[in-house]
Amino acid sequence: MGHLLAVQAQDERGFRLAVRSRSTGLTTGDVDAALDDRRLLVTWLNRGTLHLVRAEDYWWLHRLTAHRVLPGVQRRLRQLGVGPDDEERGVTTIVDGLDADGPMTRYQSRTRLDADGVPTAGQALVHLLAAASLRGHVVRGPMEAGHHAFVSVDKWLGPPPARPDRAEDLDRLVRRYLVGHAPGRPEDLERWAGITLGDARLAFAGASDALRETADGADLRGDPTSAPRPAAGRLLGPFDPVLHGWASREPFVGVHRSVVTSNGIFRPVCLVGGRVVSIWTLPSRGLVIELLEEVDTAGREALVADAGDVVRFLGHGGGAVTFAGSNGGRGR
Repeated sequence: MGHLLAVQAQDERGFRLAVRSRSTGLTTGDVDAALDDRRLLVTWLNRGTLHLVRAEDYWWLHRLTAHRVLPGVQRRLRQLGVGPDDEERGVTTIVDGLDADGPMTRYQSRTRLDADGVPTAGQALVHLLAAASLRGHVVRGPMEAGHHAFVSVDKWLGPPPARPDRAEDLDRLVRRYLVGHAPGRPEDLERWAGITLGDARLAFAGASDALRETADGADLRGDPTSAPRPAAGRLLGPFDPVLHGWASREPFVGVHRSVVTSNGIFRPVCLVGGRVVSIWTLPSRGLVIELLEEVDTAGREALVADAGDVVRFLGHGGGAVTFAGSNGGRGR
């Protein structure tokens, strides 16, 4: 998890599957345990989207990204009929509830907000929670009865560490970004983190002594994790980090652009040799791999093996792995 820095997390199965595809032997229960014991958390960070991060990375990444996102959330609240006074009252209600009673799910937060007369209809609730998070008051921490609960930053994480200058934060950002996403350019970092292009260029310039230029961008000198070998076959969950982090995802998706829909949904995909070759679904029984192009026998076998690990990780109960699409119908 640490080498990726931040994993897009608005899809709860998706961020857990992102951990699976980069680890060995874990289960969803292990990810939940890391949320419960404060090693991991979820909050609004890069690009104004929910992300899974390690607790120790929350502080500095929040400093770099949250202030750019909050104005947009506030504009949306106004469009939803939540005025400045309602927003202030809503954030106070959320924070006071967490201070008094500890972790609360979004549904429990709604009950308190409704009782205080704060508008929560439509998307107002989630934007109020986002505003409280972007202001640095709350994050998503433990699981409560199957729901991801919000917690007070102060009570859950304790006081913030000493604050370095912005240049140090940017230097750390580019180095950590390249560990999980190299090779990259300032335009890629701008897109991934949601910072300005100017700040992305400053970050790359500040770390120039540690960088090695390649035809496709920069990576970290002497860091073997910057260029991992593609797995023979890998199933990735929705919104997987492989499809985030660059100005263009063309090297991964090729002609299969439909794996990212026009309304911004990133579908679960299968990679062979580091390229998208199919999508997959997990109905009530078994797992279905819908091929988008021809895949040889070795590739199919690798996908079947990884599909079995997906079922194990999720505790889905097994069932046959079947193929549909380009390779002539269905079959194990």
